[in-house]
This record gives sequence, C-alpha cells and structure tokens, in this order.
Amino acid sequence: MNTSRRTAKSFAPGRIEIIGNHTDYNQGFVLSCALPQGVEAFVEQIESDNIFLNFTSDLAPEEFSFSAFTEPQATPGAWTNYPLGVIKYLREEGLEIPPCRIQFTSNLPAGAGLSSSAAIEIATATALLALSGTNLPPMDLARLCRRAENEFVGVNCGLLDQATSICGKAGHLLHLDFRSETYELYPLPPGHLFLVIPSGMKHSLVGGEYNERRTQCYEAARVLNVRALRDATFSALEAAADQMPEMVFRRARHIIGENQRVAECVAALQNNDMVAFGQAMTNSHQSSRLYFENSTEELDNLFEIAVSTPGVLGARLTGGGFGGAVVALAKASKASDAAKTIATRYLQRTGIHTTATPYVPADGARLLPTH
Repeated sequence: MNTSRRTAKSFAPGRIEIIGNHTDYNQGFVLSCALPQGVEAFVEQIESDNIFLNFTSDLAPEEFSFSAFTEPQATPGAWTNYPLGVIKYLREEGLEIPPCRIQFTSNLPAGAGLSSSAAIEIATATALLALSGTNLPPMDLARLCRRAENEFVGVNCGLLDQATSICGKAGHLLHLDFRSETYELYPLPPGHLFLVIPSGMKHSLVGGEYNERRTQCYEAARVLNVRALRDATFSALEAAADQMPEMVFRRARHIIGENQRVAECVAALQNNDMVAFGQAMTNSHQSSRLYFENSTEELDNLFEIAVSTPGVLGARLTGGGFGGAVVALAKASKASDAAKTIATRYLQRTGIHTTATPYVPADGARLLPTH
C-alpha cells in the first residue's frame, strides 16, 4: 500500500454478545456476532506544526484538538479517550502517525451495550494502519485496542468486543475462546434472527461495578486454586463455599454456569435446535439477575416481556449489564409482530419508549472508499 496516502476511511461494527456474560476475562467462552451498524472513521493527514490530532464527531457537538507538543491525557468520561488510547499504543508499537484530522460518524444506538467504544477503537486503528500502509493480524489488533481500554480509559474489559468487531462474518456466530484467543464460526440456522431492545437506561462501564465483578471473579479463582474460573466446577465451588464470601461464591456460580451454557448453545447450533439455544439464553439472564447482579429493573421487565411474546425463543441482557439492552432470539417470520408487541408492552409497563430492532450477523471491520 502506498505509504504517502493522505486519507483513509474505515468501518468497525458494534457487536451483540449472544451468550457468555463476563466470561471473557475469566478465560472462558462466548458466542457473539457483529452488527450491520457501527462507527466510521475518516482520517485525513493535515499540515500543522501545532496540532497533532483533531477529532470531530456526530457523537458530540464539540471539536477536540490535541497539541503536537504534549502527550494526550485521558479526560474522565470523554469519548475521545477511546481513539486517543489506540493512537498512544499504535505509536508505542512504532507506527508513525502524522498530524491528522479524524471524523467519526456512528449509527449505533448510544448506551445500549452494543460496544460503540470498541467500534471507535477498531475503526481508529484500521484507518490509521491503512494511512501508514501497515497491517496487524486481527487478534493482535484486538489486543492493542483492549490495552487502550484497559490502561488508558480505565475499564478492565476482556477481548470480546474488539475481537468480534474485527472477526465478525455475515450469517455466522463467533465462538470465542479467551484462553487461546482463537475463534470458530458457526452459521446461524435460516429462519432465525436476533432482536436487540434497548432498556432506555444508559449502559456505562466506566463506573466501578464492572471492575468490582472482575475482582470478585479473580478472588474466587484464587480460593479455588485454579488459573481462571474457566477451570472451575460446581462441585469444587460447593466444596469451597465456606472459604469465600457469599457474594464471591455467587459471582463464580454465574461464570461456571455461563461457560456451560455457551457449550449448550454450540451444541444447539450443530443440532439445529434453536429451542434449546433460546432456553440457554433465558437461563443466562436468570443467572445474571440472581448471581452476578448486573441486571436492572428495566432489563428484567424487558426480559419478562420478551420471553412471553409469541415468536421469541429466548432472551437475556447483553453486554456488561447495569443498563443497556436485551437480546432476544426470534423466528424471522414472527419477528416484526414480536418487535411491536415488546415495545408496546414495555411502554405500558414502564412508560419508556423503545424499539426492538432485528439483526442478522454481519461482517467485521473493513476499509471503505474515500470518494
């Protein structure tokens, strides 16, 4: 690729975590897929002695400029932390980034737990690598973007969001193994799709709840003397129940069960048994509510409405929880009616307007024409 290229444009999708809640940083398993919606980043090299970076976005009305003479610092709560962190670690990897302007546009619903943050990271990295004529293997790029979120933004997320945004494939679910950091693709059986229904409560992981859950999981693994909760069993957990606080026990119970439910869903895909797949999703939400305590009243209302709606085979909260959205598995032939029913009943119950949007799995990050 011509290294003198002065512009580049990329697209990185959001993702749906289909099942595998908080299992990624426990070296476990997740089923996920990329969305048709995501974030575009248009990078244009500029001539400037004073400005290193200039960000504009439809995410926020402000324009942000960063000096060429100082190291950019994270600003608490600012969306600009995500691209800044990526740029910091790309530079540490030896990528020469010239002064440039980056314009971000997004058609992802903000705060719905569909990983707009990872989409911003991946879009930034993909465009800047193209601008410089450099390539990174997909999972290496995912790890770099995770590092940006862990160390620069301050959220100790796993690799799920970044890996799905890069590796997604249309019509397929990704089965991700977070110990080997590898993935397999499984086709979604025809006649099925996913409904994503925002709760109307903004999803945010920068607060302490996410990092607290992660610490509790690590404590459980320490007590159980295993490398990660991926290696734990229910029998070992029961035997060690009196050696850990009840809250830590409950967190571990969720993770152990969640890894089993991912395996159940893979088997269901292989057997074309989407009723079993949906039941595992429903069981996942109940476990999140009871044991991981990362649901909310709004998410529980949405879940209850969804699973009682004709055409829906199962539902659960998606993403980190603490707000965000519910994902439901639905029969494609009944999805339109189900979406209307869920939105109507949720408004009646809570007074909150929502829209149940149908999705089929889409492709991952890619470059776009600049003309």
